[in-house]
Amino acid sequence: MISILACCANGSGTSLMMDMTLEKVIKQEGWNISKRHHCTILEGKNTSVNYDLVLCPQNFINMFKDAEAKGVKVVGLRNVMSAKEIKEKVEATGLDLK
Repeated sequence: MISILACCANGSGTSLMMDMTLEKVIKQEGWNISKRHHCTILEGKNTSVNYDLVLCPQNFINMFKDAEAKGVKVVGLRNVMSAKEIKEKVEATGLDLK
């Protein structure tokens, strides 16, 4: 089972939209996700190692280099409300989603 963290600058707008779009994709694709959380970039940097995957706007991807070094997959999104982009990029990580 996979855990996913969605992060944005303030943790209330963009990350919430990412999480809602992610929820739609999870239901459509039948992914087996154990935990989802959305938060600020600061909280995300501090807790990202507790997740298998981090979603964030593309311009924040460099903030998660430490987590990536520890095996966390980090996905930067151009359009945080695009179910298609989330589906494609999450599937491209190679994580076992089923």
